[in-house]
This record gives sequence, C-alpha cells and structure tokens, in this order.
Amino acid sequence: MNNRNLKVVLTVLLVSATYFMHGVEAQSAKPNVLFIAIDDLRPELGCYGAPQVKSPNIDQLAAEAIVFNRAYCNVPVCGASRASLLTGILPTKTRFVDYLAKAEVDVPNAQTLPGVFKEAGYTCISNGKIFHYNKDAQDKSWSQKPWMPDVSHRASFDSASTQELTKSGNGRVYEAPEVEDSVYPDYKIAKKTISDLQRFKVSGEPFFLACGFFRPHMPFYAPKKYWDLYKRDSIEIAQNRYRPENAPDALKGSGEFRTYTFGTYTPNTDEFHKMMRHGYYACVSYVDQLVGEVLSELENLGLEENTIVVIWGDHGWHLGEHEFWGKHNTLHNALQVPLIVKVPGKAQGQHTQALVESVDIYPTLCDLANVPAPDYIMGESFKSILDDPNQHFRDAVYARFKVADAIVSQDFNYSLYENGEEMLYNLKLDPEENMNVVSEATYGKLLEEMRNALKAKQNQAVNYK
Repeated sequence: MNNRNLKVVLTVLLVSATYFMHGVEAQSAKPNVLFIAIDDLRPELGCYGAPQVKSPNIDQLAAEAIVFNRAYCNVPVCGASRASLLTGILPTKTRFVDYLAKAEVDVPNAQTLPGVFKEAGYTCISNGKIFHYNKDAQDKSWSQKPWMPDVSHRASFDSASTQELTKSGNGRVYEAPEVEDSVYPDYKIAKKTISDLQRFKVSGEPFFLACGFFRPHMPFYAPKKYWDLYKRDSIEIAQNRYRPENAPDALKGSGEFRTYTFGTYTPNTDEFHKMMRHGYYACVSYVDQLVGEVLSELENLGLEENTIVVIWGDHGWHLGEHEFWGKHNTLHNALQVPLIVKVPGKAQGQHTQALVESVDIYPTLCDLANVPAPDYIMGESFKSILDDPNQHFRDAVYARFKVADAIVSQDFNYSLYENGEEMLYNLKLDPEENMNVVSEATYGKLLEEMRNALKAKQNQAVNYK
C-alpha cells in the first residue's frame, strides 16, 4: 500500500472513530432516572428535622441533593396521587378521586411520564408499587410488564398477627418477628431494582427505573431489629390530640387504620399512640435500609454520575395529630410530602422553601433529560430551583380530596368543602393547625385572596379535555 492509499485509510478510520465516539457521547449524554416512590411516607425523616427517626441512608442522599421542604401531593390518597403525578394532570371532582383511580380510565389519551421517556428511547421499568394498579397504562408506559413481588404487603410472619381478623380480612396492625429482611416484599423490590441496575450497567442503555416501596404503609410489619432501633418509652407522641378549634363538621380523619386489629392496645390512649408511632418509625427505618442498598449499588456500578435520583412520598400522613391516623383530608399533615432530588451537576446539600406540587415532577424530569413533554400537562418544571434553591417558584399549591378543595400558600392553608364549609389555618403562627381562623375578621382580605387562588387552580384542572 502506497503512502497516499495509507493516508486515505487512516482518514476513513479516524472519521469513523470520531462518529462512533460522538454516538457514544450522545448516548451517555442521556441522563438516567431512578424514581423511588415510598407509600405513606410523610416528611418524618432526619433530613427533615425529625431526630426521632433513624433514616441514615435517605439523609445521606439528602446531603448530596436538594431537599424540598414545601412539597405537596395533589390528592392525599395513593391511587389518585400516583395517577396524577404520572400523567401530570390535576384532580377534579370526577378525576383521580380515590385509591381506585386509574390513569387509563380517567385520562385514557394522556401520555404518562415513563411513556414519554420510552418514546425518547429509554428502557422504562416498574418495580413494586408505582401506579396503584401495576397494570394501569402498562403498555404505553413500560418497556416490559410491571414487576411485583409474589408476596403481599400484608403478608405476616408472626402467627399472633392473624389470630383475629377484621371484616376486611386484615390482621393485627403491627408485628416485629425475628426474621431476615428478605421475607417481606420490599426487600424483593429492592433486589429486583438492583438486578436491573446491574443489567443496565452492562447494556449501557438509558433507563427510567421506577422503584416503589410499600412500607411504611400499614400494617406496620418489619423485622424486629428495626423496632429495636427505638425505645418505646422515649417515643414522643402528638401533643394536639384534639380536633382543631372551630373545625367544620366536614373535616374527617381516615378510617383505614380501623380495618386492622390492635392486639391489647386501645385507640386514643398514650400506649396506642406510642405503639403506632413505633411501628411507623420501624417501617421507615426498614425502607431506609433498602433505599440505601439500591443507592449503594447505583454508586458501586458507577451509574450515579449520570443518573437523576428522586425520592418521593405519595402523600402525607397523620401520626395521631387531632386523633387522626393516615391521610384522606386536606390538613397540612395529609398533604405535605417528602421530595428529594439529586441531579448530577446541580446544587447539593441544600434545602428549598419553594412551593411545589407532585404534578411538577413530570415536566421537571422531562426538562432535565431534554425529553419533550406534552403541552397539556399541568405542572411546571422546577429545574431552575435545582440551580438556585432560594428562588421563588409558586405562590400556592393545589390539592383536593373528595368533598374538599385546598390551596396552600407560604403561610396559609385554605380548604373549601362542597357544602360551603371552610377552613383557614395560619401555618406561620399555628403550624399544627389547631385553630381554624376562617371566621376572624382580620383575615377577611386574605380569605378572598385564597378563594380566588383556589378558583384559578380549579379552572386550570378542569381545562384538560
């Protein structure tokens, strides 16, 4: 081969290699998404200023991420909340009403969050509880059938838990057997997610990997070692175990906890409150361990440098405040959720007071990954907050549950019931929401502003066709 031909060959090889490397860079430039949903988790974590709770792994992620102190669900019940987030569409009186809500029924033509990533060339996987019904919108959302463990989240490993059953078929609300982590379904969900991460490391394909844990949803079943992290006598319980003053009759607590038996405990007693909090905390610590195992594998595989990590709770939860246990109303404890977002190259280890809604997650992830989002979705991208956590984002967030619509601003929580009853709480002066001030004359102008803000959000919600 003469020199001229050799130069031609070398040039072709160089050009080919350049195109190949550009292709590799373009592929790797797509950020992965690890979306972790945790059922019934309120912001009761160390990183949210709850020193009673042992959550070292989530706290460590928080130290490397942005923690949203004022994030809210749009519907305080699991099925509807998840369908709303995953479609980016707000609830109405007839859409995303309760835990039975399905995206494919309520908004059959909507593109789902994983669906738009799938169309953009991502491999999209669902492990555990993401949609309430794992088959909901499955064909257009996921690259393969959603995966669920073969063990129910109500599975018991203490015979005493099922000696007495309620009409719902549920046993005792708590158990602490001396068993391995592996017996409960959340462990299996973590391991399946870890297996998928390992597969993605080999394949190199961009992924949207959703991992949904059941705990701390009732029943409070977790291995004994997680209960042993807490001393029952030292657990602090709610100090406002009474209805808010001037609360309307329409304000109700969730009855879900009464679908379980309580062993020797009697509701509304100090002992009952301590047991319930103990169980909730034990389950949080159990899930925290599993989250840590998933995040450790992400790091060990070298995938964290190009992976957006989101930890989200689907709604808030009352832990005995006002003698309420669970979600299912528009008080602050039922609406506020944990939201922790880690994005490579963005701000880390900071908290933001910016008001955000769950529907904002959809456009944000699309924005971060440069994936086109449908123009009809109702959330707003908070990408800019990830660069500057101190900036203002929303004036108020919107939520509703069955007969009540709510608007939460920086300092107030306002609810309007279908029967005309109203609630207004000054979150700055009364963060525990012990006094409904809706009838106080000094709040007249503010009340009108909240009513108008609520109407605006209601109008936005009903605009989807």
